[in-house]
Amino acid sequence: MAIDLNNIGALVEEDQVHKAVYTDADVFDLEMDRIFGHAWVYVGHESQIPNTGDYHQALIGRESVVLIRGEDGKAHVLYNRCPHKGAALVVNPCGNAGRFLRCPFHGWNFRCDGRLLSVPAREGYEDTRLDTRDPQYSVKRVARYASYRGFVFASLAEDGPSLEEFLGGISLSIDNFCDRAPEGEVEVSGGVFRVRQRSNWKIFFENLNDTSHPMVTHESSVNAARAKYKSLPEGSEMPFQLHIIEGNGEPYDFWGALEMVAYDHGHSYMGAIFMPPTDRISLEHQASLEAVHGAEKAREILAVQRHNSVIYPSCSPHTSFQQLRVIRPISVNETMVEIYTFRLKGTSDEFYQRSVAYANIVNSPSSNVMPDDIEVYARCQEGLQTDGGDWVSHHREAGREKAEGDGRYTAGGLSELPMRNQFRAWAGYMTKEA
Repeated sequence: MAIDLNNIGALVEEDQVHKAVYTDADVFDLEMDRIFGHAWVYVGHESQIPNTGDYHQALIGRESVVLIRGEDGKAHVLYNRCPHKGAALVVNPCGNAGRFLRCPFHGWNFRCDGRLLSVPAREGYEDTRLDTRDPQYSVKRVARYASYRGFVFASLAEDGPSLEEFLGGISLSIDNFCDRAPEGEVEVSGGVFRVRQRSNWKIFFENLNDTSHPMVTHESSVNAARAKYKSLPEGSEMPFQLHIIEGNGEPYDFWGALEMVAYDHGHSYMGAIFMPPTDRISLEHQASLEAVHGAEKAREILAVQRHNSVIYPSCSPHTSFQQLRVIRPISVNETMVEIYTFRLKGTSDEFYQRSVAYANIVNSPSSNVMPDDIEVYARCQEGLQTDGGDWVSHHREAGREKAEGDGRYTAGGLSELPMRNQFRAWAGYMTKEA
């Protein structure tokens, strides 16, 4: 089927999408312009740049950008390009530029907010058309950028909804992420896992709120966890490390009883898989929140249980285990996923180490869980490129979701509402309606 880019909306129907949305390179190129050129995209967390000159490099679609702390104390997002000859100003994922950014090619210097500071051999530009006061000779700032409770997003578009309007109801996931910290703030801690996946970026996003795959895709790791537990002395409590693997083996009734929630702009979340823990470390965390907020407010914060929130089209926070997965499309067949672990300010190191354990057991490329998903994603990408069929089904519980107003929709836990919602947003961007 030849793809008509002038009728891109025809690729998405209410309950199915055409395989070209995952496999066509021209469609991917259009996504880079119409989705990643307009949506608010996560670029980094302010805790990654605590000092003047600290920077963190990121991608917005195909655009390399730099999140950097200026002398004014503010976080700025700049294009990673010197305006003189076009050289990339930074090449490392993170670092400190000092008091100013210096181009490694000809030594032009720029303030950390992008403004031109100095050029060498300045007399050579006298009586020429180059005016150092002209903004085009400063490092270009991304059109819009804003921070929500330390999470920095940027948009390449001059116009569009504000960050708060874009986030809508999914902002409560970020709020809960931070409210779980006794000091009300979180910080990136430790390193980062980077996983290059041989599949289209949308396949990963769809799977984040897919509840019908765990007991199938993760059958081997679930069986291994159960076998290990049976080998322990009789009466032993299932260790945390095994519990978070074995949880994927729950039956369909369990998943169907969860709540699935979606919001405008493609965002969504699913109800939590695990009950709030009552071990010593968790009870100490609860007590630290009670000391700050009182018992009722602490219980209210901990009662919010959201598993794999989706902030479309760039990231997924997991509030209970303080993880953030960032999605960077590389090509139509390749996606980079970055996994960051956060520390809740005011909590113990023991509490943080549980987040590290979750990252290693579930989100690490060498874990018993993630490789299952990555293999299935690659199989999907491979199968979609055959002539075995043209459409991908999103029919489960189609039409049964409830519109609750203010851009919020709810459905049962096995519903494919999140997938349909993502493609509703996708079609809006791609037909320039978002």
